[in-house]
Amino acid sequence: MARYIHQLRDWPHFQWNREQVYRLLVAVRHRQGRLLGHMEALSSALQSEATLTNLTLEVVKSSEIEGEVLNPDQVRSSIARQLGIDMAGMVPADRHVDGVVEMTLDATQHYDSLLTADRLYGWHAAMFPTGYSGMYKIFIGGWRNNPKEDPMRVVSGGMGREKVHFQAPDADKLDVEMTGFLEWFNAPAAEDPVIKAAIAHLWFVTIHPFDDGNGRIARAITDMQLARADESARRFYSMSAQIRIERNSYYDILESTQQGTLDITDWLTWFLQCLDRALMSTDQILTTVIRKAHFWKNPVTQVLNKRQILLLNRLLDGFEGKLTSSKWAKIAKCSQDTALRDIQQLLDLSVLIKATAGGRSASYELNEALWEK
Repeated sequence: MARYIHQLRDWPHFQWNREQVYRLLVAVRHRQGRLLGHMEALSSALQSEATLTNLTLEVVKSSEIEGEVLNPDQVRSSIARQLGIDMAGMVPADRHVDGVVEMTLDATQHYDSLLTADRLYGWHAAMFPTGYSGMYKIFIGGWRNNPKEDPMRVVSGGMGREKVHFQAPDADKLDVEMTGFLEWFNAPAAEDPVIKAAIAHLWFVTIHPFDDGNGRIARAITDMQLARADESARRFYSMSAQIRIERNSYYDILESTQQGTLDITDWLTWFLQCLDRALMSTDQILTTVIRKAHFWKNPVTQVLNKRQILLLNRLLDGFEGKLTSSKWAKIAKCSQDTALRDIQQLLDLSVLIKATAGGRSASYELNEALWEK
């Protein structure tokens, strides 16, 4: 008896309750259309800033879902450089960050190009430039080739207490499986493009064709299809950021779907509801983008050094905890005295205000009045 959906006789002929799913789809498409209309009314500079913000979220949060923490400043700078966006306070990015960004940008900026095996191999190689995942060497430039006696499994728990959540198709089936997937993905959509994004995500992650990185590549494919749905390379929302918030339910619905039948109504319902929440959260992101634009237009910000620009961007994006001179020195990689001079200049310019008294133990925050000037 089949345990996973890819073992079912009619795989991958998915079915779903169309009335239930399309009721949700109509609401999502309406919200999506309103968001895109709102964003298109903004200036090109603000659209670019919103795209930069959301792509940064997409890269950082997609990696976080898998437990990998990337430096947001490196990610943002890498995206800005590769898109040719002029951004204050850029920092160097390591080659792993650049590789993950390259994959995401290829998926979203060239969304209307064919998705091929070679293109996916390139994404995989960009994600793992050393050929290693952590300490383990993995196969790059092709589908995984693990033997049948060592199947690809998604497992949790310590040694001796492992729980198998999913087992992927055997490696000798991958050529056929991926050929079918790519032919379907590149064909004209028989269903709404958003529904196709949801199916593509589930289908790819179920095949699990690579040694590692399958979840992140599945989400890149989802972004590619959502860009097709939007008919725009501009990214004004982040699906991965919302999935990161709902990570536990994301894994639960994938597991239950992969161990169920080919009726994927529950998966499509979860996906559309998650996407709807991702679209709603964009209001907060847009508010931040507009406020940042107003902030950097203020004449006093034109005389700042790179360290000050870096730290102010951190504050503008939502700095966790209190900003002190010691944190300033650590983040800006400068001495405590230099940090104090940087901060004092910003206090003199009324860009920062002191939040608490106490000399070197004082903390600082943005002067909200500067937003309105």
